[in-house]
Formats: sequence, C-alpha cells, structure tokens
Amino acid sequence: MSTNVSFQPAIQEEIHAVEERIRSQANGYHADIGAALDLLLSAGGKRLRPTITLLVGHMLDAPQGRLITLGSAIELLHTATLVHDDLIDGSLLRRGNPTLNSQWSPGATVLTGDFLFSCAARLAAETESLPVIKLFAQTLTTIVNGEITQLFSSRTRISREGYFNRIYAKTASLLETSTKSAALIGTEVDDETVEDMRQFGYQIGMAFQIVDDILDFTGDEKVLGKPVGSDVRQGIITLPTLIYSEISSDDPDLRILLEDDCPIKEEQVTRLVKAIRESAAIDLAFDQATQYVQRGLVSLRKLPESPERQSLEELAEFIVQRKI
Repeated sequence: MSTNVSFQPAIQEEIHAVEERIRSQANGYHADIGAALDLLLSAGGKRLRPTITLLVGHMLDAPQGRLITLGSAIELLHTATLVHDDLIDGSLLRRGNPTLNSQWSPGATVLTGDFLFSCAARLAAETESLPVIKLFAQTLTTIVNGEITQLFSSRTRISREGYFNRIYAKTASLLETSTKSAALIGTEVDDETVEDMRQFGYQIGMAFQIVDDILDFTGDEKVLGKPVGSDVRQGIITLPTLIYSEISSDDPDLRILLEDDCPIKEEQVTRLVKAIRESAAIDLAFDQATQYVQRGLVSLRKLPESPERQSLEELAEFIVQRKI
C-alpha cells in the first residue's frame, strides 16, 4: 500500500502470510486456478481490507492465527467480487493490468469467481466463530443484491439515498465486515466495542468509495490504470455527478446521461467530465467523504491509544488524501 501510514513490520509480514494463505487455496485443484490466483495477486492492490482487519484484531488481542485466516477470507471475498465485476462491466484492465476475463472465457471467469467465493467461505468457517460466519453470509448477500440493483436501476430515478445504498453494498459493507469480524474474534471484547469497530469500518468504507468516484473525474489515467470518466461512459451516476446535477441541471450533456435509453457519445463524455471537474461538485463530494472519515475517527478514538490505533487513524486520514 503506497501510503504514509506507519505500520509495524509485523503487519507487513502478516500481509505476506495472508497472500500465501490465499495462494495455498489452489493446492490440490486444477492448475489453472493456481495460475488465476497468481495473476490476481500479482496485479497488486492496496490490501486495505486485510490490513485493517489485522490492525483492529491486534488492537483487541485477537489470536494471530485466526486473524491471518480472517484476513485471507476477507481478501478472497473482495477478490471474488472483483472477478465478477470485471466480467459484468466488460473491463479488460484493472490498475493497468489485464483482468482475468480479458484472457479467459466468460464461463471460466465466472467459475473462478465462484471458486474464490467458496474458498472465502471455507476460511471464514476456519475462524471457528459462528458470528463471523453469519456476518460473511450477510455481507455476500448485500454485495450481490447491490450489484443486481445497479444492473436494473434507472438512471432517471437515481438519488443520493440510492447512491449511498449502492456504495454501502459495493464497498462499505466489506470494510464494515473487516473491522467488526476482527472485533468478534478479539479477546474479551464487549458489544459496545464491536459496534464502535463496525461503525469505524462503515464510515471509512463510505468515504473510500466516494473518493474512488471523485478520482474517476480528477485522477491521472496512468495512475488509475483506466480512462478518466469511466463511470460516465458506463452510465453510472456517482456523487460528483449527482451534486453537479443539483447545481447545473440545465447541462445538455448531463440530460443525455440521465436518459436511460440514450447512449452518450465520447465528445459528450469529455465535455461533461471537464464540466464536473471544474465545478463545485468535486469539493462538495470531498467534504462528504471527509465527514464520513471524521465520524469513523470518533468511533475509533473510543478505544485506548495504541500503535495499532495510530496506524488506523493515519489510514483513515489517508483515504481522503490518496491519488489512487
């Protein structure tokens, strides 16, 4: 993770242990599954979810072995959703690297995603925590329901409430699961602390996706690994576009985007992305993300000071400072 966050060396070693645990899931199965896992892991990524899981778990004295198992389960669940998302979206690149579906058939890609989901479930079960297993099942249901809702949603009826529901399902639900499940396997953790950790994960998860959506307008294509304005091209309405629609509802390019059956042309995308980037919508969306982070920090700071809490505070603040 390219951040200024201060992690103990042990956390970095444990992230490597998580990656090895993930690779080991292919042992004894078809060789191409191992190749797929290598491809997916070599594509990089921030490992944000297992990092947060490990930090929260250590802060609450969770056993190291169960934490690594939990972190592996969470990252596998995240990876499985990305495999299916890339296929649904027709994405050939992620972070500038070829996606699995750019090299494999749709059927093979779907089955690989299914395999990863099953591995994540098996690892969750290995934590030997019934509440964690239930939480994983609930989270997977939330993620899938969110994807189905987006596929069948109407652009003409998009609202802030609908947007926030979507990004909760897409991103915040799994970060919420990362922090809550780590608390659930901690040592002598009370219900109030579990709720504080759930809130922390939820709040920073919402902020993370808002910033992702902002970067789709303001980021560098070489850094993002995808074209700027990808959401607009796909007809996906995110917070910057929603805010822009509230302050510039007469923009003809925006009106075309908001029509369900009307494809938007490349020159219209270019104009609209430029208009949104230069409007107040970007700063207002950043303000919303910052508010989420600040609420998350309120929950986190109910716990005693520790090196892990400091790292989590820095990580939360990094979310609204990042460029990718």
